[in-house]
Amino acid sequence: MAKGYWIGRVDVNDPEGYKAYVAANAEAFAKYGARFLVRGGAFAAVEGEARARNVVIEFPSHEAALACWHSPEYQRAKAFREPPVGLADIIVIEGYDGPQPG
Repeated sequence: MAKGYWIGRVDVNDPEGYKAYVAANAEAFAKYGARFLVRGGAFAAVEGEARARNVVIEFPSHEAALACWHSPEYQRAKAFREPPVGLADIIVIEGYDGPQPG
């Protein structure tokens, strides 16, 4: 079964307010088996537009990734991140389990 991912691009306008979001989202992420693959860090925007912060979160399945997003636990946490604290683009996507170039 393919894993699920959240891919997020975020501009944080209120770092102190964003800390409340980070603390609150831990409950939902633990419940749905989330694992951070990218959490900030240096990047190069080689094509298109970027935001200041990038995040990739892995889940055991696409279904778990969607369930986490829609969960009451995450929706409570998300309220801490909404404007004016931050502005985000987030997609929930199914991973690829097929053949690789080789």
